[in-house]
Amino acid sequence: MRHLIRLRAKIERKPSLPARTARLALVIAAIAFVSLFLVLPLASVFAQAFSQGWRVYLAAIHTGEIVDALKLTGLVAAIAVPLNVVFGIASSWAIARFDFIGKKLLVSLIDIPLAVSPVVAGMMYVEVFGLHGWFGSWLSNHNLHVIFAVPGIVLATIFVTFPFVARELIPFMQAQGSDEEQAAVVLGARPFSVFWRVTLPNIKWPLLYGTILAAARSIGEFGAVSVVSGHIRGRTVTMPLAVEMLYNEFNFTAAFAAASLLSFAAVITLIVKKAIELSTEYQRSKAEQGSNE
Repeated sequence: MRHLIRLRAKIERKPSLPARTARLALVIAAIAFVSLFLVLPLASVFAQAFSQGWRVYLAAIHTGEIVDALKLTGLVAAIAVPLNVVFGIASSWAIARFDFIGKKLLVSLIDIPLAVSPVVAGMMYVEVFGLHGWFGSWLSNHNLHVIFAVPGIVLATIFVTFPFVARELIPFMQAQGSDEEQAAVVLGARPFSVFWRVTLPNIKWPLLYGTILAAARSIGEFGAVSVVSGHIRGRTVTMPLAVEMLYNEFNFTAAFAAASLLSFAAVITLIVKKAIELSTEYQRSKAEQGSNE
């Protein structure tokens, strides 16, 4: 007993001066690193965007080129993200709940967009749907346009973003188990009712988390979209492409104004992401307290 008391006293004892100095040095180094490589560049974007005043900034973001890029970016995200949500739920449910031939292969395939360069992903779609690609002649004969058109941008965005939802749901559903779903089936619930009333409420937070990550990536995707878009003004230019084109044309005010909109979207994404994490931790701690009682 005395040994345990002494051990507890040692643990609760304040850290020594060298330990406190090392901890302070690590904190200062981390803050300096984040400030230099994250906060300062982000602040510089907004400083450049508003360097000539609010009126010039508002005029810049209301130009037809940026408005068209905003509309196209929103359209692509509105198509790609829901499709990735459906795929993420279906693949996660299959992987976490069933054993089948090719299960490990499916898990590996989900990770491919994380390993392949986005530029390579864009080139793959050009090779398949381009004019000289596998389906190029058939598409051309039927007057269908994929590459250098909106469908190609959507396909490239789906490819680079589809792992996010699945990768958030798979480990969560595997750790959660299927006891509640099996109980609902035993009680006579139909498959759709089991999914809607049991599965979906249980996975809502990781699902929302993965959806936000997929939306953020779809809005900011540059590499794959740059290859398949053709940079056609007013038709296939998304916000990241608009930033590059305006900057290369030395239209710095409009370029930084468009970049500030993307940066603002990224900041909002981080805030929502953090709010979800805090809400998840709160509900988890509340559930643990209830189980202990």
